Parts: sequence; C-alpha cells; structure tokens
Amino acid sequence: MQNITEAMRNKAIKLLKSGTVSSVLGWKSGILPYDPEPAFFSSAEEIENMVSNGFCGSNLSKYLVEKDEEKRILVFLKPCDTYSLNQLLRENRVKRDEIYAIGIGCDGNLDILKLRKKGLKGIEQILEENEDLKIKTIYGNTIISRQEALLEKCRCCKGKDHKVYDELIGADESVETTDMDRFHLVEEQEGKTSDERFVFWREKLSNCIRCNACRNICPVCSCRKCIFDNTQYDISGKVNVSEFEENSYHIIRAFHVAGRCSDCGECSRVCPHEIPLHLLNRKLIKDINSLYGEYQAGETAEQISPLLSYELDDAEPGTIIAKRGDD
Repeated sequence: MQNITEAMRNKAIKLLKSGTVSSVLGWKSGILPYDPEPAFFSSAEEIENMVSNGFCGSNLSKYLVEKDEEKRILVFLKPCDTYSLNQLLRENRVKRDEIYAIGIGCDGNLDILKLRKKGLKGIEQILEENEDLKIKTIYGNTIISRQEALLEKCRCCKGKDHKVYDELIGADESVETTDMDRFHLVEEQEGKTSDERFVFWREKLSNCIRCNACRNICPVCSCRKCIFDNTQYDISGKVNVSEFEENSYHIIRAFHVAGRCSDCGECSRVCPHEIPLHLLNRKLIKDINSLYGEYQAGETAEQISPLLSYELDDAEPGTIIAKRGDD
C-alpha cells in the first residue's frame, strides 16, 4: 500500500489538468503525524500536500453534502465510505454526475487512542511497514503489530469491495482485517438486564459535552438545520446530566438515522470522550435485520430502507418487545 499516495496524486493532477474535475477531496497532513485531515485541493501544487495513510480514517462522503458548486469533484473513498455515498445518492443529498469517485485500497485504519493506551507519548513519527508500526517518540522507538492498533470498525469490516466508483486505485492490494463479529458488542449488551444497560449508557452518555462532533461527521445526519441548533430551544442542559435533553439527544439521533446508517463508525471515532455511539446504531441495524431480513444501508443507491416500505407480512410494532421477553 506504500505507493498508493503517489498513484492518487498522479491521478488527481491528471484529472485536474484535463478539466474532468474542478477540485479534489482527499486528506492533507495535520499538525501531528497521526492527525491527517480532510481537505479540498484545486491545483497540482496543492496536490503535493495530499497524503494517504492508516490514520486517514475520515469518511470523505460527508464533505460532499456541503458542495455548492456544480462542477465535478474528485473524491477518494475507502470501501466502507462508498456505502455512505450510495446512501447520500439514495436520499438525493448529492448528485452522481457531479462526483468522480475513486475507490482506494484499504488495509484498515489506525486508532491513535490505542497507541496512547499502550503508554506511547511524545510521538514524532509513525512508519507503516507491512504488518508492523515503527513508532518514533521523544523517549525512544518501539514496534507494535498493526493489528493491535486497528480501529474497532476495521476489525469487523463489511468487506473490501467498493459499492460505487468510477475507477479504482490499489483495490487489489486491500488486506482483510476482520477478526471479530460485527454485532458481538451489541449481543454483549443484550445479555444484560435492562437496569444494567441503563447504568452502562447513563455512565457513557454522562460524559457527553455536546460538541456535536458525532452529528457533524455523520454522513446521513445531513440536515442543513438541526432542531438542536434552534435558538428557541432550551439548551440549558447541554452538559447537565440531570436534564432530559442530555438523556435523549443520542437516542433521538440514533432513531433519526435508523435504516439509513451505513455503520461507518465515524460517530465513535471522533467522540472526544470515547462514547461507543456506534453501538446504538448497530443495535437498530441488528433489530431491523431480525424483523425485516438482512439489509445493509448503502449497498446500492436504489434500494429502499425497510422502514420506508411496507409488506403485508411486516412485523407488528410489538414484535420486538415480545422477542425480548419480560425484560
């Protein structure tokens, strides 16, 4: 995967110079070696600053929603990102003919928090070499396996196939990273009593500072105006755990994206307090699969969510309660 960045740069410059696209959406280096950030590029000179590495976890499809110009934009998408693009196309939030999508190969994205939890501080450089990470810090150097630092979402990856693209770069070099079941943490929660689950989520959600990072990064949480931004709305309890708003905000958001969430995991990745918000979404995904059959949002741009369609044999509203028994 080492040569993918150069291939991306060359392709971007070629498409810009030919006039096929007017700008490029990719990643540029951040202040820290593990902090690349989404960026738009509009010239060959700017493209030289474009990067692609294991820390480029951002799902770039979300940034297409705010595109104002009608000219075509080149966007680089990992396999999981293409599910989100399909869902945005399905909801008419973006236009296909205004997007030139290039699917790039993926061997999983890395979690800086996992490195920090291993006691690594003062990181100056991180080199990816095959299955290892060579980490240079101000205190010395160390080597850890790449698998140890993978994001949780990459360990239960939906697959390395791109669902929508105009061309591919390095897709045949993708590496399988799945080593655990996608719903195992949800099933772990389901095994608890309702009181235990309440305590778990109250503890997690009480850490929320309502920075809105989860909402702002979510590809399908794409309303131009959000009810929670209404100046007439009572937001006095933004960080007060005793207020109803704080208890309900993330539950409301989970229901808002139910049947539409592509399970990209961005909400949890960007949360500064490590709240496992994606588990709320996965619980709804699991229940929808159980009630209506296997369904993956973003698999195609044409499919309709089970929650937006009706069949005569659809489950009644009380079915899921009956399935849970008396809990």
